[in-house]
Amino acid sequence: MEKDIKSYKKKELEAELAVIGEKTFRAKQIYSWLHEKQAKSFEEMTNLPKELREKLAKEYQILTLKPVKQLKSKLDGTKKYLFELHDKNIIESVCMKYHYGNSVCISSQVGCRMGCRFCASTIDGLERSLTVSEMLGQVYQIQELSKERVGHVVVMGSGEPMDNYENIVKFIHMLSDEDGLHISQRNITISTCGLVPEIKKFAEEGLQVTLALSLHAPNDIIRKTLMPIANRYKIEEVLEACQYFFKKTGRRITFEYSLVQGVNDSEEAAEELAKKICHINCHVNLIPVNPIKEREFKESQNKEILQFKKKLEQYGVNVTVRREMGRDIEGACGQLRRRFMEKQKV
Repeated sequence: MEKDIKSYKKKELEAELAVIGEKTFRAKQIYSWLHEKQAKSFEEMTNLPKELREKLAKEYQILTLKPVKQLKSKLDGTKKYLFELHDKNIIESVCMKYHYGNSVCISSQVGCRMGCRFCASTIDGLERSLTVSEMLGQVYQIQELSKERVGHVVVMGSGEPMDNYENIVKFIHMLSDEDGLHISQRNITISTCGLVPEIKKFAEEGLQVTLALSLHAPNDIIRKTLMPIANRYKIEEVLEACQYFFKKTGRRITFEYSLVQGVNDSEEAAEELAKKICHINCHVNLIPVNPIKEREFKESQNKEILQFKKKLEQYGVNVTVRREMGRDIEGACGQLRRRFMEKQKV
């Protein structure tokens, strides 16, 4: 099988070209065609000699994602996409419109093995991790389909990014490369359910991205009922790793907290959480849980949400209630892909 050329960094392209006896300055030209102009064939690369284009076509392939479904929310203009990969696997991505521009939420894996109880993407487990080009491809395709620039990228779709560590780090470098889309690292958010060794390793990478931790509970007892990862790492270990990330990068931590009625939304839970995080440079996103039919969880009522928010603020914690996006188009992570796959089986 030909090599996936869109997953190569510029330095790697230079090495590849040297092996086939080509001048290394061509690497920058090829990279720009792939990631800035987003060429879909080597024939489009008109500033390369014909002989080199033919050589590349024999050795490499330019993988592109095939759009198979697109839904647009009547409520807020959010667009949800399903893309087919070269091996027929299906992934989903979301484009959200904000006052500051378009933000795209992408998947890092086909499925997920983390088992978070409120998430549809983990129900069937992990199929495989995505390549760098497949993650970039989601951003590129959405930009092409919407005909609007993407300014922010959130890796918070299906999958656990830290379970696809090497590809995620490479993805960040390539997405922010000046010869690609050149999206500022400060406009990239990487979400994790809390893989402690990977968070600490990530802190050493010299990146300027935002780290978002899926916290969802004030203690281990509640967290274990929602997230199996809590059986591996205690909440204190996870918070300590987040503090280490802040110390190394100077980047404020975001804590994601999905409010589930009668599970983690009490005033006592809010106070316990506030006491644990009030000394950390952080911001809390409160998210009314998006119900999925396979789970019993219900979203918290507005009264509980506002009480929870108020309690955190009393302890000086920065907090916002994230506005729900795409509720009418199966907005919860993994929902649309799961429904599509179910219909394909029928």
